[in-house]
Amino acid sequence: MSATNPTTAASAPAPHSHGAGELPISRIDVRGSFDVTAFPVPSGREEEWRFTPLRRLRGLHQDAAEGQEVSSDVTVEVTAADGVVAETVARTDSRLGTSFLPTDRISARAYASFTEATVLTVPKETEVAEPVTVKVTGHGPERPENRSFGHTLINVERHASATVVLDYSGSAVYADNVEVVLGDGARLTLISLQDWDRGAAHVSHQYDRIGRDATLRSFSVTLGGDLVRVSPSVRYDGPGGDAELRGLYYTGAGQHHEHRSLIDHNVSRTRSRADYKGALSGADAHAVWIGDVIIGEGTEGTDSYEHNHNLVLTDGTRVDSVPNLEIFTGEVEGAGHASASGRLDDVHLFYLQSRGIPADEARRLVIRGFFAEFINRIELPQLRQRISDEVEEKLAEHE
Repeated sequence: MSATNPTTAASAPAPHSHGAGELPISRIDVRGSFDVTAFPVPSGREEEWRFTPLRRLRGLHQDAAEGQEVSSDVTVEVTAADGVVAETVARTDSRLGTSFLPTDRISARAYASFTEATVLTVPKETEVAEPVTVKVTGHGPERPENRSFGHTLINVERHASATVVLDYSGSAVYADNVEVVLGDGARLTLISLQDWDRGAAHVSHQYDRIGRDATLRSFSVTLGGDLVRVSPSVRYDGPGGDAELRGLYYTGAGQHHEHRSLIDHNVSRTRSRADYKGALSGADAHAVWIGDVIIGEGTEGTDSYEHNHNLVLTDGTRVDSVPNLEIFTGEVEGAGHASASGRLDDVHLFYLQSRGIPADEARRLVIRGFFAEFINRIELPQLRQRISDEVEEKLAEHE
């Protein structure tokens, strides 16, 4: 836990660089901008980039060369349920970019570079029974240097409710921003599935604005890709807002999976939970979780907790798990964090084997149980089965 004097917050957009021995940057210092040039090209020494292998971003973080700015390697298909208005709009649509500011160079570049956006609107007091699916498919870059960019706006109006699935697959070098705006009393279940082919690189920012007494249940599942970096952030527009960010990742040989959550309790009487679970197996598998929670000055009644748990299944893997909690008030209902990374529990394995279950099957059962709570919370049977099947496939790769 750290406390920082908010009066010292910087006014420039994220120019920070920290060397050895310096304290990590306070997230309250970070300022956003739509101007790509406001953010220097990362060197890898910055706190916010030090875990990310920049060369594997394949230029998403750099200046765009001529002919690289727009690519048609990615298509977006929307399956909209009754009651949802789904639109494909030009980047000049006045609704875009009104609820957030990009907080790093890739996010700003993605906003400056997309040509069309997907806008989903759930009208006020509408309850949508069937899920809405936004399928983003990469068709393999025509040239290795191509990059693709996207933008999605999800607007759930006052006292409406819906479930939205963002389904990423195929192969691409892709960056996108997802704006989520919940009106007062709205409810949204958002499921983001990063199921890319092994050669893909994907950097996604999800900006969530939660209205008074609104509820967000967010699930992020990362299984594929060469490099995937997902950064959800939450801000509240009124008291009573409730956000749950849950993540599941299975990082295999050579994969880099990075999740960076930020929850800003900027108003009183808000609640949040962040719970990320991961497993790693195979040489050079690297998983990163950074969890930032800010409880703002003058707020009261905040209830927040964040947790990360990793299972290390083979040698040669790396886990970086960093929970951060910044509190600027003494009027807190609850705040805490926890992080644990380690191998399978020998006691659990011994218990199962002592009852005649072979070692390989006992191992599978423990890992299934580790992920089961997360998967069972997803109220879409077909998606639950798909995630379970893919976890089983990854388990089989390293038996």
